[in-house]
Amino acid sequence: MATQEFYIRAATETDARGPFTLEQLTSLAEAGQVTPSTLYYDAATEQWAAIDSNPEVRTALFPDKKRLRVKPKEMPKSGVGSEKASAPITVDDMLAAAEGNTSDTRDRSDPLVSQLRAARLGMWALIFLLLISAASLIFSKTPLDLLIKKEFVSFALHPYAILGVLDLFFALMLVLQMVSMYSLIRFRIIFGLGFIGFIFWGNDQIEALVSLTLASVGMYLCTVFVSYLPLAIAVAAGFAGMAGFAFFMLS
Repeated sequence: MATQEFYIRAATETDARGPFTLEQLTSLAEAGQVTPSTLYYDAATEQWAAIDSNPEVRTALFPDKKRLRVKPKEMPKSGVGSEKASAPITVDDMLAAAEGNTSDTRDRSDPLVSQLRAARLGMWALIFLLLISAASLIFSKTPLDLLIKKEFVSFALHPYAILGVLDLFFALMLVLQMVSMYSLIRFRIIFGLGFIGFIFWGNDQIEALVSLTLASVGMYLCTVFVSYLPLAIAVAAGFAGMAGFAFFMLS
């Protein structure tokens, strides 16, 4: 379970977050951003379930801790200092502290917040790359000719058209925040590189093969990286390679 990827969301939300490792989920739980009622995607049942319903995951994230008896510290009875010390801590204060939005925690913001933002940027970059790939495949010479001739059955059976429609489908799913599709998208990227790459190799289209490889690596890494610098490199490689791939497919 240590290497398992988790996608989570609140019961009242439709947007999923992830993928997270068990270690990252543990950090989120300690920060109060994950609770036993938080839903996670169970790949075995292909359904969303509460963390509390899985004893193994619940124990890993919320281990039983021994209760410690702490001797209360005597506080001043009056004065400015006593008012500050006795001020109640609200839920908003705790969330602000986790995100580093208070004066005391400005320099100690939770790194998972940055990881979540980087993952979201990677998701949107992947959406645009999938749309470019879909357009390049569907409107390449042979599928486009079949569409013009209204040979829809032949078009639907053409490999490029099938891959293009798949790319459109995956892009739509990501727009709907279905990040649980990442494993299928990774398989699509690897399969497309092998299938189309073999065609390019057989036709001695080395430059097209290099562009496809660069685009595929960039797209794949967009589903993996959650840090800004490596993600920026992956996005740049993905768009550079996809621009070359689109040029060869549409020219």
